[in-house]
Amino acid sequence: MASRTICRSAVLGSLALTLVAGPAHAVDGRPAAAEPAVPAELPAPDTAGLGRLLRTALTQGAPGAMARIDDHRTVYDDHAVVYKATEGVADRGTAEAMNTADRFRIGSVTKTFSAVVLLQLAAEGRLKLDTSVNHYLPGLLPDDRITVRHVLSHRSGLYDYTDDMFAETVPGFEAVRTKVFTYRELVARSLKHPLTHAPGAVYAYSNTNFVVAGLLSEKLAGHSVRTEYENRIIKPLRLTDTFYVHPDTKIPGRHAHGYLTPDDTKAALVDATDQTVSWAQSAGALISSTHDLNTFLSALLGGRLLPAAQLAEMERWIPAGTAQAYGLGLRRRDLSCGVSVYGHTGAVQGFYTYAFTSKDGRRSLAALVNTSNNGAVQVTMLGTLESAFCGKQTKVRSAAPLPRPDAENDLAR
Repeated sequence: MASRTICRSAVLGSLALTLVAGPAHAVDGRPAAAEPAVPAELPAPDTAGLGRLLRTALTQGAPGAMARIDDHRTVYDDHAVVYKATEGVADRGTAEAMNTADRFRIGSVTKTFSAVVLLQLAAEGRLKLDTSVNHYLPGLLPDDRITVRHVLSHRSGLYDYTDDMFAETVPGFEAVRTKVFTYRELVARSLKHPLTHAPGAVYAYSNTNFVVAGLLSEKLAGHSVRTEYENRIIKPLRLTDTFYVHPDTKIPGRHAHGYLTPDDTKAALVDATDQTVSWAQSAGALISSTHDLNTFLSALLGGRLLPAAQLAEMERWIPAGTAQAYGLGLRRRDLSCGVSVYGHTGAVQGFYTYAFTSKDGRRSLAALVNTSNNGAVQVTMLGTLESAFCGKQTKVRSAAPLPRPDAENDLAR
C-alpha cells in the first residue's frame, strides 16, 4: 500500500523557483562541460509520476522505495513545501512499511561530504587544490603529478580497487562485511595496478580517489573524518539522522534494511544492512535520511557550507558521461526539460540513493530503494529526477534524452 503525505504552505502548482545558471570554467586549460540554458522557473513536481516510478521499482525487485521533495522557498512565504512518497517495506522480515523517516546507507553521496571538508580546509589556507597529493602525504602515490584536484574530480588515474573486491557481488561482499581496513591498505590494493591514465588526462570514476581524500582530511585537519563531518557539516546543519559509525556495523535508530541482489537473479536477496563499510570509509560509509540529504544539498548549493570561491571550484565541470558532468565531489545531471541538477548518486550493498538539488538549492530530491546490483531498478530511480524537477511534460526535448546511470555510480558493482 502506498503512503503519501503532502505538507503545504502553498499550492505546489504555484511554486516559482528562480534558477541562476553558473559559468563554465576551463579545467587544466581544457574547455569545461557547458551547462544548458536554464528555464526561468521550475514546474511543479509530477508527484503522480514519482509514485509510479516507486511502484515500478518494486515490480523490478526492490522491497521498498521512497522519495522526498523539499521546496525551500515559495511565492508566498519562506516555509518549505514537502512531498513524501513511500512504497513497499523497509524490513522483509517484519513487513514494516518503508517510511521517509528511515535512515539508510548513502554510499557515494558520502563523496560530496568529503569534498566539502577538503574545500573548507582549502578556504582556511591549509590545502591547495593544484598541489601534489604527495606534498601532503609523502610517498603515498606513484606519481607526483597527481594533485588534490585530480583526486576530487576522478582524474588521478588511480585504479578502483573495488573492481577486484566485488568482481563477484555476494562473495565479495561477504569477504569484507566485517573487516576493518586502514586507508593505506585500501590504497595499496589500488596500487597493485598501474595508473589507468596519465594524471589529469580524463575522467574515470574510482573510489580510491576518495579514500585518498579521507587520508588528506585526517592529515591536514588532525582529526578523524568522523570528527570533521560532525564539526563542519552535521552539527552546523543540525543533521540529526546523519552518522559516520565506522567501524561499527549497525545503523542507529529507525532504519531501512538493505537487500543485495545476487549476480544470479534467481537467488534470494541478501540482507546486507549490517556491515562495517570499512572497504569504503570516506568514499561511501555515511548514514543519513531523505530529510538530511535535502538539507545538506540545499545548504551546499545555497552557499551556506563553502565560500563563493570554493563553491565555484566545486562547480568546475568536466564531461562525465551522457548528459552529465563532474566537478569536485559533485555531479551535475542535465535533464530533458533543460534543467540541471546537482548532487550525487550512491550505491552501497542493499541501497541505491539519488540526492540532487536545483542550482540555487531551493528544490531538493532524495530518493532511495533498498536494493542494489539491479540495473533495471537503478534506471527507474534515475527517472525520479525528471518527475521532481521537470514536472509533467507533454513533449520531451529530443536533444536531451534521459541519461543512463553509469556503472561508475555504484560503490558495490
